[in-house]
Amino acid sequence: MSVLVYTESEDGKFKKIAQEAVSYARGIADAMNTSVTAIAIESGDATELQNYGANKVYQVKNDKLGTFNAAAYADIIGQAAKKEGSQVVIISSSANGRYVAPLVAVQLDAGYVPNVTALPESMSPFKVTHSVFTNKAFATTEFKTDVKVVGLAKNAYGVKENAVTATVEDFAPELSSDDFNVEVISVDKATDKVTIADAEIVVSGGRGLKGPENWGMIEELADTLGAATACSKPVSDMGWRPHSEHVGQTGKPVASNLYIAIGISGAIQHLAGINASKTKVVINNDPEAPFFKAADYGMVGDAFEIVPKLNEKLKEFKAQNA
Repeated sequence: MSVLVYTESEDGKFKKIAQEAVSYARGIADAMNTSVTAIAIESGDATELQNYGANKVYQVKNDKLGTFNAAAYADIIGQAAKKEGSQVVIISSSANGRYVAPLVAVQLDAGYVPNVTALPESMSPFKVTHSVFTNKAFATTEFKTDVKVVGLAKNAYGVKENAVTATVEDFAPELSSDDFNVEVISVDKATDKVTIADAEIVVSGGRGLKGPENWGMIEELADTLGAATACSKPVSDMGWRPHSEHVGQTGKPVASNLYIAIGISGAIQHLAGINASKTKVVINNDPEAPFFKAADYGMVGDAFEIVPKLNEKLKEFKAQNA
């Protein structure tokens, strides 16, 4: 009857969203007076998860699972849930999580609610609060199914250390050939950069930068802040930046703690994709830019004057507090 949680990893290391998901699972398990079982697929040191409250870790090792495979991963999670008799399954609402969670729900004949932002407000009946309408509102949903699949919104609960002693067991579920009907040919990754998915801070640029040759100040500011770089859709469409940096409703969703938009007017699709970010800052020379209505802080002025000065002050601040 343990709470089951799927923990995402990359290159053998658990992502922050995995730590957050285990922390959240621990909170639910405490309310249910039960334990937490984590699923770790092709990960490194599985005992790391005990720091956040996992009592047991099912470790899955399979050469075919080195890259994400939604069908196979869902099959593994479903089999683990049945073995544990889990009535609650926690999966992060990441890009991969949104892909795999509905498949798990179908396997378990379970209800599924994504973008959950807090611990259940009620355990019986089981009710959760989640963001809707591209993070413009919140809804409370009651599960009617015996098994519940909860999709945890990124940065909604936070990473909480709650150290326990975990047992690690090798788990070798039966996988069918149907689980591998989709083959990953290659994976191209940006190197030596903070990824948008894992970033606490994102620095994003738009057409107001006037050309790719001016992107140096965006990258310099991102380096100073330890942030990821991103861009608006027109910028990636024009080839100024790679499509992997395009954020917004039609690109990658962003739920960072700080989002800095430089030279971005704020089209509705862009704002919808970054609305989950906790603090939004805009720098634009047009005081009527739509982004100012959505931002927590705004600076009206020339980005080519503001950004270098901002970066200089941040470097001075970091030096003084080193």
